[in-house]
Amino acid sequence: METRDIDRGEVLRYLGYGRHEADERVMDLVEQCIGELGREARPLHLCRDYPLALGQDGLVDAGVFLTRSRNLARNLADCGRILVFAATLGTGADHLIGKYNRLQMSKAVIMQAAATAMIEEYCDQVCAGLKADYEEDGWYLRPRFSPGYGDFPLDCQSRLLDCLEAGKRIGIKLTDSLLMMPSKSVTAVMGASRKPYRCDVKGCEACGKKDCAYRR
Repeated sequence: METRDIDRGEVLRYLGYGRHEADERVMDLVEQCIGELGREARPLHLCRDYPLALGQDGLVDAGVFLTRSRNLARNLADCGRILVFAATLGTGADHLIGKYNRLQMSKAVIMQAAATAMIEEYCDQVCAGLKADYEEDGWYLRPRFSPGYGDFPLDCQSRLLDCLEAGKRIGIKLTDSLLMMPSKSVTAVMGASRKPYRCDVKGCEACGKKDCAYRR
């Protein structure tokens, strides 16, 4: 992906600016961080799809994982298949964040925000391509939904990574506390339905946590 694709407004949102403008010094640091990420980050992704069955009381059976989540079941209504997705910026982004944690804390904070905006933009671009490909075959994709959103259990993360062989193929590992390494990594599922259903709700708009400091 190109660094010009990274939404500077999203970087500022992750920094907590809300609707306030950043000064020139902050914007210079934002551009420095985005430039360094463009050189060091190595975005990669994986995606596989599986048959999907939905049961009573939020039961979701994707074959590779079985869970109960009313929020996820609502997201997957009318879907017959499910895509399991993972993406990462690689270790380069973590190295930059660690470097500035030691050398310049203000820049480390901005690097964190820029890397978060970068992985989200990368996921959006990949998912837009997947949507176009699936629609050619008559399948319509729902917005991606990640473990930890709503009542979708975070411990499903390990099964998503395992079915993709994400550790071996793109280097995503899971710690005992269910944190992904590299830290700028994402897992998600997306339903596929034969019913035309165009919906680009994502991120803040799909999340029920109304009091989040970073909400759009």
